Amino acid sequence: MGTADRQSKGMRWARWSAVLVIVTIGVASFILSFAALRDLAILANTPHRWAWLFPVIVDGTIIQATISALALAKSPERQWFLWVLGAGAAVSITCNSVHAIAAGNPLPGWACAIVAAIAPISLLIDTHGLALLFRAAQQDSALVVMVDTVAEPAGDWVPDVVPAVTTPAPAVLPVQTFHSPPRPVAPLLPVAVPIPTGGN
Repeated sequence: MGTADRQSKGMRWARWSAVLVIVTIGVASFILSFAALRDLAILANTPHRWAWLFPVIVDGTIIQATISALALAKSPERQWFLWVLGAGAAVSITCNSVHAIAAGNPLPGWACAIVAAIAPISLLIDTHGLALLFRAAQQDSALVVMVDTVAEPAGDWVPDVVPAVTTPAPAVLPVQTFHSPPRPVAPLLPVAVPIPTGGN
């Protein structure tokens, strides 16, 4: 196995390990944020059976805005999703902090707010990191396909070699044609032809 193959295999292993860690942390962050936002919705007199929709709306907005902003990296519409991402993150962090303070913990309010803000911030960072990893993987695979196409021509195709022309081609002059008037033809006259008779 060559050095390039070992490096490629090492990069794939590192990338999938990072994906696994990010997904694990992201799921944990989502669960903690989900629980806090659901409790806050209940404190705000939302019916218990519908309270789970509040965290889906808030944290789901963060996830979709992150993915959309990365997918539209070269598009002017990306700015809209960046605004949505910022607003969703601000709402999630604020609501988690308000829930921590409203729950009546023995810690000071500012400490509860900081601890509660960690989950939504982590969810934002992990979602963004995961989307970046997938985009980098797509760019790498596109580069490999392009290199393989250039390096290995399909079938038995052999490029034609065209010799360089070192001498200029002679100039071609237009052919001139001259028309002469027709010459008169003399009429045929009778000619006496001797016929042998067999005598001397």
